[in-house]
Amino acid sequence: MQTLYHIMETVLPFSWVQYNFMKNALLAILIITPLFGILGTMIVNNKMAFFSDALGHSALTGVAIGTLFGLADTSIAMLIFAIAFAILLNKIKRRNTVSTDTVISVFSSLSMSIGLVILSRGGNFSKYTGLLVGDILSIGLREILFLIVIFISTLIFWFLCFNNIHASGINTSLARSKKINTNLMEDCFSVVIAIIVMFSIRWVGILIINALLILPAAASRNMSSNMREYHLFSVMISLFSGITGLIVSYYIGTATGPTIVIIASAVFFTTLTPMPFGHKT
Repeated sequence: MQTLYHIMETVLPFSWVQYNFMKNALLAILIITPLFGILGTMIVNNKMAFFSDALGHSALTGVAIGTLFGLADTSIAMLIFAIAFAILLNKIKRRNTVSTDTVISVFSSLSMSIGLVILSRGGNFSKYTGLLVGDILSIGLREILFLIVIFISTLIFWFLCFNNIHASGINTSLARSKKINTNLMEDCFSVVIAIIVMFSIRWVGILIINALLILPAAASRNMSSNMREYHLFSVMISLFSGITGLIVSYYIGTATGPTIVIIASAVFFTTLTPMPFGHKT
């Protein structure tokens, strides 16, 4: 890792690169944001924005459960709860006559409320407020290695399952006629989202992680003319927003996550201007 640090210090002409916490944050952004860009394309296409937001809110309950069990690191509890939450939510959506948005809103509100009630007992919630906006500057080498493993695993999953997930999202009946297990694809994709959201939540923040998943893909959708462009532009916008937000937040002294969201939002609003070379994917 010291070799990588040295390369970054040599290549990047910025004063902030001398600090290890900034180098770690930059590495994390280079890993996290492409994942957000890739997954966001399918989240937007499949109209799962509420779903990913609900997953983010469920993190509080995961932390609360871990705290109740006396776990020093509540990440495992967050992950297990998020996976169970995602699968249960999918099953209820399939079997219930109530609209999907209603079911997701109920689950989201309930899970966040349970987490808040448990964590606020005795007036101790202040030490968990960092989860709301995150702090990517606190990320360490161990977490970066975890993110690398998740990044590689997600890419493998995407290459193997993208066509089936895409087909399931476009036309469920047609996908089933082609022997695609649409329920399994939906559950697998939901689990992948849950894993990435839970491993990123401490550095990105519960309140804004959904924006980082949705905004790059939504902006890309406004300017792409095919699926390849859709993915490419989404990853590029996500990387641009992440890197620019990190640098800007350093110089003006603001929280990194919200700054990234503002940059991504600016890009999104820019793409709302009619463009002659593309149309919605």
